Amino acid sequence: MAPLRIGFVPEHFSTPIHFAKKHYGLDAEVVPFPSGTGHMITALRTGEIDVGIGLTEGWVAGLGQESVPGDGGYRVVGTYVETPLCWAISTGAQRPEIASVESLQGGKIGISRIGSGSYVMGFVLADKNGWLSAPETKPYSDFVILNNFKNLRDAVNSGEADFFMWEHFTSKRYYDSSEIRRVGEIYTPWSSWKIVASTSLISGTTLDPRVEDLFTRLDQGIKHFNENHDEAVEYISTNLDYSAEDAREWLKTVKFPDHTAGVDVSVIDKTIDVLQKAGVLVEGKGLGASVMIAKQR
Repeated sequence: MAPLRIGFVPEHFSTPIHFAKKHYGLDAEVVPFPSGTGHMITALRTGEIDVGIGLTEGWVAGLGQESVPGDGGYRVVGTYVETPLCWAISTGAQRPEIASVESLQGGKIGISRIGSGSYVMGFVLADKNGWLSAPETKPYSDFVILNNFKNLRDAVNSGEADFFMWEHFTSKRYYDSSEIRRVGEIYTPWSSWKIVASTSLISGTTLDPRVEDLFTRLDQGIKHFNENHDEAVEYISTNLDYSAEDAREWLKTVKFPDHTAGVDVSVIDKTIDVLQKAGVLVEGKGLGASVMIAKQR
């Protein structure tokens, strides 16, 4: 059988994937998607990749939408990170009119793609701050699609967008260099990263053996990560866009599972509930939690 094509986001969270390939024989083509989970959804549906490792809210929103194409193209099969994600809220360095989270209401939010985590969390932020209480009033004046992190940073400085949300440690070095400015933060109310597989690799509750092998290799990569923090910091600070100091701080905040296979249905249920409350999903539309998941814990 051909090696799996695995989509991933080339950030610090990808370190156990690197270790699985380097040390434990993960036989797969790893395909970077710097623009994130929304892009991976498209790639899964067009057959460009077989597996994706991305953000919980992106995967759930993709299958929970009213207009899911066909069978949705993928199912949730594994858990990659147990801890929530801290989304930092950023604006331009010279945007004094944006002084607080409250000043973002009615502004232009920069997102990577429609359906991405940066898009979905915009609604979660709006719901948390009471900006969705009047149905006739939109929380933001525009969703500015910018594809990747650099374009997002450029847009808040040029005024094309007013703010965007991205993972805290990925954003931090650009606060330190004064390229962008931090306005606030919001945590996901769910564990942050899940593994999905193309529906072509799933028959009922049986997964293609290459996916089962992926779980084994990832578990080994995670164990290596947990036991070799110095090697992890070296890899992150040398190959990815982080300082060694920030990598060490991130290590204190993240927990990967001992076993990546399977998903807690309660986590997907909670994600659906929050996204429905935030207006991203509509109750009774799209796929339910039990259908989204092909392998439960």
